[in-house]
Amino acid sequence: MARPHVILLCLSGILGWLPPFLWAAPATEATPTPIQQARSLHLKTVLALVETQHPLLHGTRTEKLQAQGKLLKAMGAFEPTLVNDTEIERLVKDGQTKNVGFNDTLIQARHPWGVRGFAGWRTGVGDVEVADLGVRRTNQPLLGIVLPLLRGLGTNPERGELEKSKLAEQEATLNIQQTRQDLYLGAATQFWKWVGSWKIVALQQEALDVAKARLQQLTRQAAAGAVAEFDVTEAHQEVQRRLENLIKSKREAEQEQIKLSLFTWNDNALLSFDLYSIPEFPAPNWSIQPPEGKPESDLAQQRRPEIQQVFLEAARNNIDLGVAKNNFLPDLRAEAEPTRKPGEFVLGLGYRFGLQLSFPFLQQDATGQKLQLEAKAERLVWLQRYRVQQVALDIENARSALDRAKERIEAASQSVTYARSLVKGERKRFQMGATNLLFVNLRERNVVEAQITHIQAQAEYQQARAFYSWAIGEWTQPVS
Repeated sequence: MARPHVILLCLSGILGWLPPFLWAAPATEATPTPIQQARSLHLKTVLALVETQHPLLHGTRTEKLQAQGKLLKAMGAFEPTLVNDTEIERLVKDGQTKNVGFNDTLIQARHPWGVRGFAGWRTGVGDVEVADLGVRRTNQPLLGIVLPLLRGLGTNPERGELEKSKLAEQEATLNIQQTRQDLYLGAATQFWKWVGSWKIVALQQEALDVAKARLQQLTRQAAAGAVAEFDVTEAHQEVQRRLENLIKSKREAEQEQIKLSLFTWNDNALLSFDLYSIPEFPAPNWSIQPPEGKPESDLAQQRRPEIQQVFLEAARNNIDLGVAKNNFLPDLRAEAEPTRKPGEFVLGLGYRFGLQLSFPFLQQDATGQKLQLEAKAERLVWLQRYRVQQVALDIENARSALDRAKERIEAASQSVTYARSLVKGERKRFQMGATNLLFVNLRERNVVEAQITHIQAQAEYQQARAFYSWAIGEWTQPVS
């Protein structure tokens, strides 16, 4: 008859091995292990590594150089050109064979308004005479100009390309911001998954340690004949079950760590996580307010690259549309330039003046271009409306995620409190002989499950915070 009381006393001592996480208040954290006492890896460190080391962000920054190249290429159409041209002709004049010609040295240039011209000096070769602007008979200055009077004056394809190339740097900046936003969101989301998964590993390890300590006590008691072998077998089974859960949790945590390593480049190598410990979850900030005191939607529309890229594409399309409308004008050009054909020069024709007019009757080419660009402009208007609504829904979605995560944390915290209370009650019942070891193990498992849910809720809240920062465009600029 005394044996049950001995068993109760022994198991009461065993329950004393239970760690504080089975009955402490929800806000109390477990005592940090030696690895947790090392330097913690924080989100700002991860985002700083993404900003300074990530290959995709470095690759996107090369678009700045491409933008400079586009601008230089467009400016090349208006670059001054030095020309040196020598023309020699052999002909018969007045019964004599002569070699005559000229050497032209001039600079050609084109203005973005469409005006083309050149200036230089012509030197005669042989017995030649210059009819106009003669200087010592065989030399003359060269001055020429071609002036568009309708089509191409002020608006022309070359100037259009120049204006669009000036927008290339802004486009590169938006692409960099878009890449930064996406990488920051991915890094922050994966970081909190990594934190939560390793906290679950630590929790499973503590639960396993409790089961092993209980097994050692029961084994010694069974050797002394104080407890039945059935209880020892039950303790063995519980150790194996918790060991399986620990192995599974480690695999999941290692998988999350591998995914996180894609964001944590350091000197062209992946970050070594052995030097860092798992940080604590920050205290939840229930009153999220947008920075700068502006409404969320207005702030997001000014920051989000998706909307700005539509505006930029519309600006480029407007430049092309202006060139297309200019093509409807007749091509009327005034020309004043020296002739550069050797035969005419030798005959004494120095300068020529002309007025040239041409235009197509049906204007099918210009009409086709105009229709395409007007259709694209209308499509961009609809795309802009969609992007604005999409940003508003992103903010609403992020707000919803924050609210539900807050509610889940509160519910999970209450669940942990109740689970710990039930463990305490089950222990008292066990001391009075009203229950057995199996029910004690079940109550402990419920505590672990409740704490895992609480950890996952905290991780989801931090992920929702990251999603909110992305939604309002907070990460278009580097982290400070």
